Amino acid sequence: MKKVLYTDFEGVDSVISSMMDNPQLKKAITRTNLYSFWDKIVPSKFKNRSKPYSMTFGGIMVIACENHIVAQELSLYKVVLLKKFEPYLKSLKMRVTDLKFDPKKWVVE
Repeated sequence: MKKVLYTDFEGVDSVISSMMDNPQLKKAITRTNLYSFWDKIVPSKFKNRSKPYSMTFGGIMVIACENHIVAQELSLYKVVLLKKFEPYLKSLKMRVTDLKFDPKKWVVE
């Protein structure tokens, strides 16, 4: 039996580097980073009742809410939440123009 040598492996650093050249992957990572800041800006009573769901065209962040009551209360905090998001948005070089609170997007994990 002939011995096979595997010497053409690509290094992890070059694989990651080539992956980071993909603009869609960069965008997804940046959004995930932004979503991780939600717990820092939302009032504590809503941390387990809301979570970022997606971003839509025009910089609108969709927030999944446990129910209509949570969505309504968070909509009253919208201006404050957007203001608290500003430092994180600047550091990630992102733009969020509005927040949309949607109880239909809530999924129990």
